[in-house]
Amino acid sequence: MKNLAGLMKQASQMQAKMQEMQARMEQMEHEGVAGAGMVSLRLNGRGELKSLRIDPKLADPAEMEMLQDLIVAAHADARAKSDAAAAEEMKSVTGGLQLPPGMKLPF
Repeated sequence: MKNLAGLMKQASQMQAKMQEMQARMEQMEHEGVAGAGMVSLRLNGRGELKSLRIDPKLADPAEMEMLQDLIVAAHADARAKSDAAAAEEMKSVTGGLQLPPGMKLPF
């Protein structure tokens, strides 16, 4: 029974650490940039778009397709940074144990 109590205590501590990590992740923001800085955006730790900046030179209607592609590229850049930060946070919470394939953070 001592082992079970110890296991329950560890599970409780792990849950508290996960909640702390989620709170930290929600506060983080990651910038994605594309087109040599002509398009930049910021995502929070949940992947929600918080801001978008577009160089006024790209407002040319003839450049709309390129602008759309750059927005998508900037978003992918920021999302990759956010995912990498989440993986680092998870590693610190789990003590370096790898999550099973397909298992991600709860958000």
